[in-house]
Amino acid sequence: MKVLKNELIYLATALMFFTRIPVPFTIPYSSEIMNKSQKYFAWVGLIIGFINALVLYLSTLLFNLEIGIVLMMISNVLLTGAFHEDGFTDMCDSFGGGYGKEKILTIMKDSRVGAYGTIGIILLFALKFYSIHALGMSDPIGVLLIVILAHTTSRFISGTMIYTHQYVTDIDVSKSKPLANKPLDKTALIVGFISVLIAFYLIPDWHLIFAFALAYVGKLYLGWYFKKHIGGYTGDCLGAVQQVCEVLFYLGTIIVWKFT
Repeated sequence: MKVLKNELIYLATALMFFTRIPVPFTIPYSSEIMNKSQKYFAWVGLIIGFINALVLYLSTLLFNLEIGIVLMMISNVLLTGAFHEDGFTDMCDSFGGGYGKEKILTIMKDSRVGAYGTIGIILLFALKFYSIHALGMSDPIGVLLIVILAHTTSRFISGTMIYTHQYVTDIDVSKSKPLANKPLDKTALIVGFISVLIAFYLIPDWHLIFAFALAYVGKLYLGWYFKKHIGGYTGDCLGAVQQVCEVLFYLGTIIVWKFT
């Protein structure tokens, strides 16, 4: 019973960290708890994916697919507080406007959004909208399951950066300090991957492994790019990886559905 209670605390901690969903009970906080919540990051993606799919389904019934996608994107921003989108814009500004590790990290810490961030997020949202629209026109029900898959897999893939790359920001002042200091063992990856398997079970099409692989290739490239310029990743980089991998999963699914 104690083990189950602890796991519930870790899940609730991850939910509170990545979303604005209220947790109906008080939970303790410590660096150790925050660190152990890593295993449930993809599970939070599964929850967010279900909520997004529900909003898209209901909105499409009331209006049309186009309005439904926009309302889903709005609800997702409200649900997550644009947590990952903020990281993406910071990444665009810092790597677009900075030269050298010190300058890049300085710009990344700036709360203001510049031209690179503005252009980047507009293009990202446009690509996300038209990708989901293409999927929805092809399969109105299947697109709901793909949304769930994309949110789950992208958060799982983003979380693997903690295991494969070095954290480079000053961890003593970083809100991600517990994660940066102590990645969990491989068992945590398995726990996270179970949520991916659950999402895949909803739409058992083995061809979608291609979409997962494409998203992971995106993570590999970004990981290489971050390492080349700053020596590793930051919290904002993780947000950027999640956003890029989500879109790549949609694009990969379009390719799969087109040729199968």
